Amino acid sequence: MEDPRKLEEGFGNGAQPASKDEDFQGKKTTENIVCDAISNENEQKSITTSDLPEERREEEPLIKQKTKRIATLDAFRGLTIVLMVLVDDAGGAYPRIDHSPWNGCTLADFVMPFFLFIVGVAIALALKKIPKVEYAIRKITLRTLKLLFWGILLQGGYSHAPDDLSYGVDMKKIRWCGILQRIALVYFVVALIETLTTKLRPSSLSPGHFSIFTAYKWQWIGGFAAFVIYMVTTFSLYVPDWSFVVYDDHKHDRYTVKCGMRGHLGPACNAVGYVDRQVWGINHLYNQPVWARLRACTLSSPAAGPLREDAPTWCQAPFEPEGLLSSISAIISGTIGIHYGHVLIHFKGHAERLKQWVSGTGFTNSSRNSSLHRCHSHQQAALQFQLCLLHCRCSWHCILRFLHDGMNAMLVFVMAAQGIFAAFINGWYFKDPDNNLVNWIQKHVFIDVWKSERVGTLLYVLFAEITFWAVVSGILHKLGIYWKL
Repeated sequence: MEDPRKLEEGFGNGAQPASKDEDFQGKKTTENIVCDAISNENEQKSITTSDLPEERREEEPLIKQKTKRIATLDAFRGLTIVLMVLVDDAGGAYPRIDHSPWNGCTLADFVMPFFLFIVGVAIALALKKIPKVEYAIRKITLRTLKLLFWGILLQGGYSHAPDDLSYGVDMKKIRWCGILQRIALVYFVVALIETLTTKLRPSSLSPGHFSIFTAYKWQWIGGFAAFVIYMVTTFSLYVPDWSFVVYDDHKHDRYTVKCGMRGHLGPACNAVGYVDRQVWGINHLYNQPVWARLRACTLSSPAAGPLREDAPTWCQAPFEPEGLLSSISAIISGTIGIHYGHVLIHFKGHAERLKQWVSGTGFTNSSRNSSLHRCHSHQQAALQFQLCLLHCRCSWHCILRFLHDGMNAMLVFVMAAQGIFAAFINGWYFKDPDNNLVNWIQKHVFIDVWKSERVGTLLYVLFAEITFWAVVSGILHKLGIYWKL
């Protein structure tokens, strides 16, 4: 009988092989029938396979492999999507859950590390067996390109959803970076290392507490190299003075930011922004950075508000939150995720997995104590949350409610988090574009009923967005419809 705990995690034992029977003669007839059936089946398979072209036969093992899904991973992916929708759409009403303006960590700052952690775990599970390395590399490259395409389309400026019904982008101002682009970079690097080191991968671990670290040392070397590149660049790169232009109606003003320093970790003169300005160009960066909510920029801090009269010039400057250098440092989150996936593969007992995960968390703690950038604290928080999520049995029923969101995460991300579905609904308005169904529901069903814009906005997000898409995902799951890259 299969272990129910393994089935729960998606690792069934499969069919048990038949044992040798001492009384062979008594069951000879039955075994002959079974053997004949198996022989006929194998003969049929060999004929079918021989008719296929050689390239198709090489790719067939990767296509045929279908493993059971990890329910907790799907649930965590769904919860992360839910968290993303919550902080994006309700963060304006509740600044404390919105992204931290600079230093510190809020609820919104957990979203990206969670996604990258999930990517790492999924890579370990998907690439457990790689019959054909070249084919796997092609699949990784193709998926990376798909992520880049959707990222630029949704966050590059082409889509103005949900508030603006127009579309199109000036190529002189297109934004090259974004959420999916960062996920694409981390996925490509981590999956490529996992694929190219497949021949160095052990089938079983040797005894020892750190055997899983030594068995997958190249993954850790890649993550550590990304960390070193980030830290060395951050503290050694010289940042000179720089200027930017603010366009207002038909006029524009040029401002200059005085820097001329190294190792600065503030908003204006850090190496992260300097690298993005040099690589992408200042016109291709995100022009509404969260640092504009700092106390130095507005008296409404931490909420958004009008600029102070004595606000520094950089309060109006562009900055890329998903830039190149910070995305390189994010490879660490994917590396930690793939380590947790390796633990899932090699250790079947929950107690042993928990032991390995705790030791892994301690290891990564010590390797990042010297980091001063806030994204590393976000990665550690992601690990702690995932650890609790996987082992709190009392939360299992709550996890299942978001399971279908996780299995259709890309659909919910595009339609809900990026506002594509809301833009479609807004396209059907009466006399004025603001007089649409979405605004009417938010105002009359939630805000007016509760006599509070903040409470009404929060309830609208919880019920009209999160609950709605949970139901849609459940229906699509019943129909077997999924959107995958």
